[in-house]
Amino acid sequence: MTTLDLAPLWLSTVGFDRLIDLIEDSVRWTGGDNYPPYDIERVGEDHYQISLALAGFTLDEVSITAEQNMLTVEGRKAERGSHQYLYQGISSRPFRRTFNLADYVQVKGASFENGMLKIDLVREIPETMKPRQIAVNVGSDHKQLENKQAA
Repeated sequence: MTTLDLAPLWLSTVGFDRLIDLIEDSVRWTGGDNYPPYDIERVGEDHYQISLALAGFTLDEVSITAEQNMLTVEGRKAERGSHQYLYQGISSRPFRRTFNLADYVQVKGASFENGMLKIDLVREIPETMKPRQIAVNVGSDHKQLENKQAA
C-alpha cells in the first residue's frame, strides 16, 4: 500500500484541518463493513439523495441524526422472540453509517418506503457567501456604479 505523507500540507495551510482529516481517513479506509448497502445520487445542481437498503427494518428501528457536517443513520432490530432459522440470509444486525457533508449541505427530509430509506440533501449557500458586485466611486463626483448581483 502506498503511504501518503500529508505533513507538508499542515505547514502551509490554515483552516483546512477538516479537509486534511477527510483525506487522511479516506487513505486509511480498507473497505471494511459495507452494511447496509447505499447509493449517493445527484438529483439536481445542488440537490442530492442518499438511499439505504434496509430490508426487514421498520421505521421505529432506524434513527437519523444530522449534526454540523455529519449525517448518521443507525439501526437496531427489536428482539422478536426466538426463531429456528434453517438459513438466515437477511441481515438483522445493528448498524451505524456516517456520511461527511460538505459545508452548507443540509438535510431537507427523509422517506421510508418498501425497505428503502431515502434522505434528501440540499446545498444552500448563504447570500452573504455568494459572489456580488462591489460599487466603485468614479472620479471626484463620488458617483457610484450600480451594485449588481454577480452571475
